[in-house]
Amino acid sequence: MGRKAGILIAVAVAALAINLDITIVNVALPSIATELGAGTRDLQWIVDGYNLAFTALVLAAGSLGDRFGRRPALIVGLLGFAATNVVGALVTNSDALIAARFGMGAFAALIFPTTLSIISNAFPDRRQRAAALGGWGAVVGVGVASGPVVGGLLLEHFYWGSIFLALVPLALIAAGLAFALVPESRDPAVPALDKRGLFVSMAMLGSLTYTVIEAPEHGLDSTFTLLGFTASAVLIEVFVVVERAAEHPMLDVSLFRDRRFSAASGAVTVTFFALSGFIFLITQYFQVVRDFGPLSTGARILPVAISIAIASVVGGILAPRVGTRAVVVTGLTFFGTAMAWIA
Repeated sequence: MGRKAGILIAVAVAALAINLDITIVNVALPSIATELGAGTRDLQWIVDGYNLAFTALVLAAGSLGDRFGRRPALIVGLLGFAATNVVGALVTNSDALIAARFGMGAFAALIFPTTLSIISNAFPDRRQRAAALGGWGAVVGVGVASGPVVGGLLLEHFYWGSIFLALVPLALIAAGLAFALVPESRDPAVPALDKRGLFVSMAMLGSLTYTVIEAPEHGLDSTFTLLGFTASAVLIEVFVVVERAAEHPMLDVSLFRDRRFSAASGAVTVTFFALSGFIFLITQYFQVVRDFGPLSTGARILPVAISIAIASVVGGILAPRVGTRAVVVTGLTFFGTAMAWIA
């Protein structure tokens, strides 16, 4: 069990690094605007360039990791993630920072699905896997929620680039642990890469995410936005057709006929969509409207991180005992109530 604990620590540190990067930048936006002369649109892309690259590449990256080896995929992803964060900390203009954020998101896309595959391979026992996934989920949630806290603490003492440099040691530690502890594994049943599915999925996810990001700039009812959503809908349909026709699809869309799979996917999507939006909004509200400093802002979001950490572990323990449905429904009910209260 000692080696398994080490494996779990390795993937947890990796997950922590890439999820911190999702929200840690939010509290630094005022400083970045001043130091790099970034406008509102630039700031939006600095935040969302990471998400766009991650979203567009995560499906393909997961397939590549399973096919060519999860351990090297994790290590390459972590080293690339560390390098792009160094670049992000040293740039002198907003365009270069946006490019660096795209690079961070691309390498995060290689890391994220690989950590889940490694957990599934290392913990074949159902109860152990549930506990491991609970711990992984706690780290992911804490990473997203504690980003503003960590960023605020750094900005109290260092310049804006420190928020990226701080992630480099985490990535390097995770890479070292992966090299030393994570066994090589791959899925021998994974066929050749579904290139058509890869291309269409990147276009589909990229188009949808790009449209959502640009919609506030052009207007929700603008021709640009409506065409973007229409193109995204068409590409989703094309993706389904391509994957159903493929002999070895990258994503077996028939899985969504299983209500449990669809419900689980929907629950994760809604939760992280709302959580990320909440963090983005509340950090700006505290700093711009309420005039709190970065550290004060981060401290006010700390209860979110603590509650996620506790509930994720408890949920992982309860799921095998009382059933996944009861845990998920209860969690979504509490989460929805909290969002309504905050609104």
